[in-house]
Amino acid sequence: MSYHVTEDPDGNVLEVRVSGTLSAEAYDRFVPQTEALIEKYGKVRMLVELRDFHGWDAGALWKDVKFDLKHFNDLERLAIVGDSKWEKGMSAFCKPFTTATVKYFDTSELAAAKAWIREG
Repeated sequence: MSYHVTEDPDGNVLEVRVSGTLSAEAYDRFVPQTEALIEKYGKVRMLVELRDFHGWDAGALWKDVKFDLKHFNDLERLAIVGDSKWEKGMSAFCKPFTTATVKYFDTSELAAAKAWIREG
């Protein structure tokens, strides 16, 4: 599993790249970074890029649900970039847990996702 988080120096955007199977340990690193950004900006925007993604292990899935419930109103926009096989599942999974506008982009549309997450 590979996991990398980048904070946009110009504002409230967090870019997350994930490959492999997302683990609970990755969430232990991700959550403090995200909560610091929420503390700094209020609402944040997140771009999640899935590369060769195989889903979550049980511990990570539980931590994901807890994070989503705690920060239900803190995400303003969520862009998910990945293979089309994840589109319906990821979009459907995310919507009940956030008031954010959620939009899915194919891997070939990374530039469009980056533009969308920062617009308006």
